[in-house]
Amino acid sequence: MLRWLVLSLLVVIADQVTKVWAEAALAPGYPLQVLPHLDLRLAYNRGAAFSFLSDAGGWQRWLFSVLAVAVSLVLGFWLARLRSTERIMAASLSLIIGGAVGNLIDRVLHGRVVDFIDLYYDARWHWPAFNLADSAITLGVGLMLLDAFLEWRRSRRAGT
Repeated sequence: MLRWLVLSLLVVIADQVTKVWAEAALAPGYPLQVLPHLDLRLAYNRGAAFSFLSDAGGWQRWLFSVLAVAVSLVLGFWLARLRSTERIMAASLSLIIGGAVGNLIDRVLHGRVVDFIDLYYDARWHWPAFNLADSAITLGVGLMLLDAFLEWRRSRRAGT
């Protein structure tokens, strides 16, 4: 389990370092084009995904903080119970924990999450800004779905 928690820690460190860089190098409202359809654009989110409840008055900061702690603890216990052969699920849980803790740090210390990755199409269709923690969570959920699919396929092959 320790090596998987190291992965979580690496996600937290990378997330926090990139957020510090984004705040130092970018100004709100002034995007930096990296590639076609990819800008770096500093944004702050006081809510959850897609700025859900971002203008709710402040209580959401603590709600989402408590949820992040609870989810991280549950996933940590799940991670501890995995067999050593369950590597995809272990990576999945570790990425989600790292992402949740990365955003939790922002929420607790600053009352908001720093976002800076802006994907868009035709300058009119923007995906909501996100950060490395969000990317780790998304990748972790994707790996969890892959693991479930592979398990389903194994059980079908075995005839159960």
